[in-house]
Amino acid sequence: MRFMVMVRATKESESEGSPVADQKLFQDMANFNEELVKAGVMLAGEGLHPSSKGARVRFAPDGSRTVIDGPFAETKELIAGFWLWQVRSLEECLEWVKRCPAPFATECEIEVRRVYETEDFGEMMSPELIAQEERLREQVARLAK
Repeated sequence: MRFMVMVRATKESESEGSPVADQKLFQDMANFNEELVKAGVMLAGEGLHPSSKGARVRFAPDGSRTVIDGPFAETKELIAGFWLWQVRSLEECLEWVKRCPAPFATECEIEVRRVYETEDFGEMMSPELIAQEERLREQVARLAK
């Protein structure tokens, strides 16, 4: 099972200054990431710039698109970073999260969400769609190298 493990943003992580961390936190996170990699859990992981450097695109039922520039008001709804993990269960994922260094010096949260797999869609996925999905995953894997 794959899980997206998301570090929720804080007011500090959304500020315009440099990234909110000190050398000890960077080292602690690097050590934790190394544990994840050695255990075969971590597939990807990155920190994100504040929403002031991003945008959203709103899709309307009529087909129009509207670009909304950041920053975004609801800091508690934003993501400051993420991992993509491969584990056997939600319980295993949560055990890893509990071992994670606190991402920020202030109160913060990490959200865990399971990633849909092709088989989760059952009969909706035709053999052609499954083959297309597999080809795309192979292409993405080659690009990542």
